[in-house]
Amino acid sequence: MSETFKALGAPGSQPINASELIEQMQIGDDRAALDLGRPRVIAVMIESLDGRAAVAGRAGGLGGPADRSVLRELRCASDAVLVGPTTLIDERYSTLLDPDHRERRSSESRPAAPIAVTVSRRLDPRLAELELFANPEQKIIIYTESEDELEARGADLIVHRSEPGTLSLKQSLEDLRRYFGVNTLVSEGGPTLLHALAAEDLVDDYVITISPLLVAGDAPSVLSGGLFSPALEIELAGIWQSGSFLFLHYRRPR
Repeated sequence: MSETFKALGAPGSQPINASELIEQMQIGDDRAALDLGRPRVIAVMIESLDGRAAVAGRAGGLGGPADRSVLRELRCASDAVLVGPTTLIDERYSTLLDPDHRERRSSESRPAAPIAVTVSRRLDPRLAELELFANPEQKIIIYTESEDELEARGADLIVHRSEPGTLSLKQSLEDLRRYFGVNTLVSEGGPTLLHALAAEDLVDDYVITISPLLVAGDAPSVLSGGLFSPALEIELAGIWQSGSFLFLHYRRPR
């Protein structure tokens, strides 16, 4: 954790590490979950300076050590991580945390890794090919409308099935809160899932990394879907800098 961050606009502020940055965001504060009846949802995303969410089809091409350290700390502070099936597959998810993060959580009497959650209406069979599904320390919850089976390959897999046309993001989040004790959830996209969450006003915090790259082309933005009318208002809560990367924290007013 050699990357440091400086809060902009705060005279005399000292550089901090990624763990301290997450503390400043108060991500672990679960009071919002108690009030909402669902987890506090933190959407984390990265985009280029010209608003693109991927390079050569992958968001990972935009990041660097500082961005990865913030993402790992966000996961470490949260009870669950929500990722769309296409993003899980394209980004080739294998593990959510490094060994030191898993040890820290275990020392705090928490599960070694946050729950991995995805919503796959048709239950994409490629999910079972991910290394994440072979990790015996990993609990995975899938919400789907499919009756197909999926092999866990070692992970603790729970498949929650809904009737076709009835799967609800809001109800899925409430289910995570009620039955699995999820107070804080990090959503890592992709753009379609994030749009769906925002459209239902289910996102409480937006943590946006601005990558010092210009991509151009036809790569997607961090949101993929129809126009919000009216546009959703969010409030700036913090700005940090690490090298040429900017880290922005916004909150949805409640």
